[in-house]
Amino acid sequence: MPANATKYCPRPDHSTLQLPCGHPSCQRYFKTAAGRTKHRLSAHPIIPQPVSAPCPPFPELLDPGNDQQREDDVPFNADEVPRPSSPPADVNAKFYGPGKQFYRNYHKGLDGRPCDENSVFLSPGTLPPPLVEHPADDWTPFWNRIEFEAAEFLFCKDQMSASHIDTLLDLWAATLAKHDDHLPFANHRDLYQTIDSIPLGDVPWQNFAVKFCGDKLDVDIPPWMNGSYDVWFQDPCEVVRNMLANPMYADEMDYQPYCEYASATDERQWKDFMSADWAWDQADEISKDPDTVGATFVPVILSSDKTTVSVGTGNNEYYPLYLSIGNVRNNVHRFLAMPKMHAEDPKFRKFRRQLFHSSLSKILQPLKPGMTKPEVARFGDGHFCHVVYGLGPYITDYEEQVLLGCIVKRWCARCLASRLNLDDDALDHCREYVDALVEEGTLLEIWDDYGIVGDIVPFTNDFPRADINRLIAPDLLHQLIKGAFKDHLVDWVEKYLLLTHGKREAQRIMDNIDRRIAAVASFTGLRRFPEGRGFKQWTGDDSKALMKVYLPAIEGHLPQDIVRAFRTLLEFCYLVRRNIITEKTLTKIQDALARFHHYREAFRDAGVVPTFSLPRQHSLKHYIQLIRLFGAPNGLCSLITESKHIKAVKEPWRRSSRFNALGQMLRTNQRLDKLAALRVDFTRRNMVSGTCLSAVVMALRIAPLNGSNANVLDVDEGHDDGEVDDESTVLQADVQLAQTPLELNIAHLPNLLRQFLFEQKHPNDTRDISEVSEFHFPHYDGGISVFNSASSRFYSPSDLSGIGGMRMEYICACRQWRNGHACNDCIFINMKPELEGMQGFDIARVLFIWWFDTVGDSPDEDTGMWIVQPAYRANHSPHMSIIHIDSIYCAAHLIPVYGAQFVSHDLKYYQSYDSFRAYYVNKYADHHAFEIAF
Repeated sequence: MPANATKYCPRPDHSTLQLPCGHPSCQRYFKTAAGRTKHRLSAHPIIPQPVSAPCPPFPELLDPGNDQQREDDVPFNADEVPRPSSPPADVNAKFYGPGKQFYRNYHKGLDGRPCDENSVFLSPGTLPPPLVEHPADDWTPFWNRIEFEAAEFLFCKDQMSASHIDTLLDLWAATLAKHDDHLPFANHRDLYQTIDSIPLGDVPWQNFAVKFCGDKLDVDIPPWMNGSYDVWFQDPCEVVRNMLANPMYADEMDYQPYCEYASATDERQWKDFMSADWAWDQADEISKDPDTVGATFVPVILSSDKTTVSVGTGNNEYYPLYLSIGNVRNNVHRFLAMPKMHAEDPKFRKFRRQLFHSSLSKILQPLKPGMTKPEVARFGDGHFCHVVYGLGPYITDYEEQVLLGCIVKRWCARCLASRLNLDDDALDHCREYVDALVEEGTLLEIWDDYGIVGDIVPFTNDFPRADINRLIAPDLLHQLIKGAFKDHLVDWVEKYLLLTHGKREAQRIMDNIDRRIAAVASFTGLRRFPEGRGFKQWTGDDSKALMKVYLPAIEGHLPQDIVRAFRTLLEFCYLVRRNIITEKTLTKIQDALARFHHYREAFRDAGVVPTFSLPRQHSLKHYIQLIRLFGAPNGLCSLITESKHIKAVKEPWRRSSRFNALGQMLRTNQRLDKLAALRVDFTRRNMVSGTCLSAVVMALRIAPLNGSNANVLDVDEGHDDGEVDDESTVLQADVQLAQTPLELNIAHLPNLLRQFLFEQKHPNDTRDISEVSEFHFPHYDGGISVFNSASSRFYSPSDLSGIGGMRMEYICACRQWRNGHACNDCIFINMKPELEGMQGFDIARVLFIWWFDTVGDSPDEDTGMWIVQPAYRANHSPHMSIIHIDSIYCAAHLIPVYGAQFVSHDLKYYQSYDSFRAYYVNKYADHHAFEIAF
């Protein structure tokens, strides 16, 4: 402390308190016991008795009376897929998941048998060869953990510029000058050179140049004809091998194609990529070669999408290509770069098409030998295995589908339906059919009559078992969310209002729709639109958020059939987005699509659109087929790759000098890859558990036990709020109150509490509580604690969830939310667990418990949502009560039934639950609500 420190206000010292979480699988450390407790409640809930729910998270269980296990039943862990050391004797060998909810039939030929590095298959039970281990204190190329984590923080997390790194190191040097200590790095160059010397994750960038080689004009030669185009890429074979060998994905990997069935009904279901038909069919074809028996099939999934990094400084566009493998359940992508291209010259467009296909063929050539002859690769579990590569589905928007499928715009890349009526039934595209057309007809004929660009050779023609038109994957973002919903139906609403009401009245109605959207109450994960939907730059997240609140906003202003068209499209979108899709789900998807095609005719009848032959709407016809081929579409979606644009393209571009930026961007990405790979290696060696500070504190505490005279920091680990259960608990929903109560004096709360105690003591009393005399109510004279919030944890794998599909949200009941308005959320109350959907739930608001009555015995026909209204007693007082917390399932979201009413400009979103007579139970608030509020 400085000598003159007394003249300043006292300042706290840095806290060295490092409290471990205590859970066996968690390495988190905390500075306060309260922080640790909050983390435990969120990440490691302890549930004595799971709460039952009318909507189970998994398919139904087997008949409990059947205790006899079949001979071919083998225990199966859904998170750790077993790898048979030999092919099963029967192709129908069955593997069971937790609780025996499903079983799998694995492919007989490509069963992923382990082998040694010399390609010799191992005997069953043979352990993998040990890895070359480095000492636990080997931080090469860094000196210690502080250097590694400092580099990771400066380069990856903070993304600090070179000049700022030098400034920080100068300040750091000033603080260490008196202690004769050394800095982690001399300057930013030393930092960059150290990162570049990391030996792991080193897949170097390669490039090749492409030029136009056709006939050139004698005069006025366009610049692109003389230009040279550099294509940069990483060896895809090395990238795939790194993915396979990554120990973090050892338990996230499927080694065999399989078919999955619900145990109770034997109903087929689709989830991960390897559970679908395409992988199985490819394995059938590959296993015809006896040399491939026992190998693992590795499908290579590709995706590309143009992205713009700057509009105002030259419209800098890049075409990144992303790569993943179908074996990984949680998609893992790597970044490959394509060049920027310009010009609208028809000759250039042809050159651009062939450049694109030729570049892809060149980039993927290293994978080609392994597509016919098995190669030996190491996997994350340490075993070697024969692998056979194959080109899998390609994820991209329609504009790139036209480029990839070598088709004319407004035609379909998957089928041969005419652009004049895309909804006609038609055969699928195939390479043989296209080759026959090219051989028999002229280029102009097949262009006009079949929509095929015959003078372009698809890149898939250079690889076995590959046909680009059959590899086009579904794209939820561009086809459904931004396409059929936002760009079509939402825009058609405005056109309909203009045609029907004229410009002035249409604008008045649109303004009211915006006010309705702005008046929607807040909800966890729900994006608000304070100004409605009237803004220019729409993102995919904006379109997804609008889907959740748009339907009630237009109801009352538009005809019934148009409202129902929105309802059926939303149902289609939410059904295909499910994490697990069963045969019953496919039937519902087909039904929703048929109803959507029926109700959308209202737009054509009104003169809004002349035709529905729109490629993005037509793509809906292929979804059932694509689900059967490639699994649940939420695993194959450009939502994944678009989110990668920021990390792979936009952030590296912002860190560049903007001059010849591509090389700098590639260098940044390579350094990020190296640091990520090194962290994986350190994690495997258990060298980065906890934090730097916790490691130092632990070392200082252990040193005296080893005979050292080092000083010991006395660390108070605080009060332990409870032991952590070592056994994982499968739960469907659980609600826990906040940790801090408030002492309040509320006049009528004691009466509600006495009524609650009477109901608990007399559960079989069928009388309405208002008919019971207060004389019979138990007396309670103790204190009452009121909590402002509760946390709800439930299983919701179709939403963006945590590990294992668990999700947490907060239910609030406070007088002032963020020092402003009151916040009293609504909830689902689990009243009749034996019933499904909304028939098993009641809705209430956590103002105490203010009940809502359900209107009718079925959902609203137009919107598909149940309608509820605040409940009142016979004396017209609000029907309030107290319930047991175990009855709460999760939070609910309500949207007012606006009808034809115009919403006041003064209505605020936090007044929504107090201002209307009836509400829709918003089943579109998230995918979990859609699966329980039907």
